[in-house]
Amino acid sequence: MLAMQQRLPSLLAHPIAFAHRGGKAHAPENTIAAFTLGLKLGATGLESDVWVTSDGVPVLDHDGFVRHRLSKRRITEMRRSQLPSFIPTLAELIEQCGSQFHLSLDLKGDNSGLPVLNVVRDVAPQLLPRLWLCHPVWQTLLPLRAHLDGAKLVDSTRLTRIKEGPERRAASLAHEGIHALNMHHTDWNGGLVSLVHRFGLCAIAWDLQYEHVLRPILRMGIDGVHSDWVDRMIDAYRAELGAPLL
Repeated sequence: MLAMQQRLPSLLAHPIAFAHRGGKAHAPENTIAAFTLGLKLGATGLESDVWVTSDGVPVLDHDGFVRHRLSKRRITEMRRSQLPSFIPTLAELIEQCGSQFHLSLDLKGDNSGLPVLNVVRDVAPQLLPRLWLCHPVWQTLLPLRAHLDGAKLVDSTRLTRIKEGPERRAASLAHEGIHALNMHHTDWNGGLVSLVHRFGLCAIAWDLQYEHVLRPILRMGIDGVHSDWVDRMIDAYRAELGAPLL
């Protein structure tokens, strides 16, 4: 019988359990109902994509389109008042769910970072140190560095896209003030997590849907996990780390 892998240390005292799109396995994704249920099931973080409407309102939706009969319209070309009510604004999320959680937002469209930061700063500034702003082209995040007030910047990518190698990427991210590297769970191993930690970066993994996948990656010292199945994620978390805490 093989011995259980020894747990490696995380950079964060309490790794984050993100409900992906609010926990899309349990309720319609990116809705207030999904976000509320994700937190009720024990998630310590919520995840969504964020778009900014033509009148400057950050809203939470995955595809960035609204279907109308046989056509689709881009959210970025519509005013907030033209969107269906099930698409929440970022402010509505905070008003309905509070601010006692981490919030990971994939920045979509052009120049969505500053409107997001402004809303959080106005509605719940105490959330800023637990706000994680993600983009697949990390250089796009650099103009936000002067406006963070504690918010975090995240390079969301895949290992195959890091042509310069993970060590050089980690060094570049640390030098430029990026706080975390977010990759698919299959891209991570214990050595790579430790490498990222050596540069002071958090290691975050996504698409963790089953206990047999969640538990080994939690033992790698990962700092955050994303799952559609919040109940499975929390069960695995408790088994490996104890009760999730902020």
